[in-house]
Amino acid sequence: MINHDEVAAVRPSTLAWVSRHLEVGERIVRTEALHGGITAEMRRLTIGTRDGGTRDLVLRTFVNVEHAEDWLNREAGALTLLTGTGVPAPELVAVDPTAAHCEYPSLLMTHLAGRTVLDDEGLETRVPLLAGQLVAIHALRPAERPREYVAWTTADTVVAPKGADAAAWAAAIDVIRKPAPPYDGRFLHRDFQPGNVLFDVPSPSPAGPRITGVVDWAATSWGPADLDVAHCSTNLALLHGPAWGLRFAEAYEEAGGVLAAAASERLYWQVRDGLAFSEEVQLVAKPWREAGRTELTTRAVEERLDAYVTALMDALG
Repeated sequence: MINHDEVAAVRPSTLAWVSRHLEVGERIVRTEALHGGITAEMRRLTIGTRDGGTRDLVLRTFVNVEHAEDWLNREAGALTLLTGTGVPAPELVAVDPTAAHCEYPSLLMTHLAGRTVLDDEGLETRVPLLAGQLVAIHALRPAERPREYVAWTTADTVVAPKGADAAAWAAAIDVIRKPAPPYDGRFLHRDFQPGNVLFDVPSPSPAGPRITGVVDWAATSWGPADLDVAHCSTNLALLHGPAWGLRFAEAYEEAGGVLAAAASERLYWQVRDGLAFSEEVQLVAKPWREAGRTELTTRAVEERLDAYVTALMDALG
């Protein structure tokens, strides 16, 4: 978890680096911390323009994070690839993955309009939008594939929550002891979930909400569509209840996405992602509480995770 007190302000060396990538006559007039991330320090930089107006950029900084260079290189590559694809991602401005110029490894990108929405209200409208956006991401066929996905848990590192359904968790762990099923590779975001999707949510109107951006491309990978779907499903289950986790795979198919044909193969990916959360419940719950979901204590999220894993085993096992 990032210690937001550790970086009270953008360091002079980093500000100087940013300034070198601005247009002639532009200057940084304000910095503002953006909260909600787990591994990176995020700041919105307000840039004064030559005509007296302003525009915003976003500075993503990894402070004492292992593999920061790798993550920033992957994100820079993904943002470059996504330019002109129609996927609403930030545009890369500059990257310093080794902190050659900045205090810490950093990436500078354009700022996207919109905000994350983690409330239960309006979820039935947002889920189909999330599913459709993920289908569009998986439809990308880059000239150069990103690296193969990496599993985020193993059968031996799973931490069953206190009071969990022991039989269901033992069966789920047995599922991921088996080799991964064969799959058709797709371009994966790898952390596609409500916390990384921006919405324009207007006042009540027939138009309804729309997605304005997808952020945090540092884990971009090549792998099965099921894995991205499973990750968003788990997030929805923990944020809004297990039924929404089960619903997302249906929404993805309704939007035109294609998942593994066999129920056993779908179960493998859904369970693999769900069990990965068992090791970091405290990490994922804290940003949600900071965003206003104060009822999502670590214990409450553990209970939802247990209910979701049990529901997966009942529905697909």
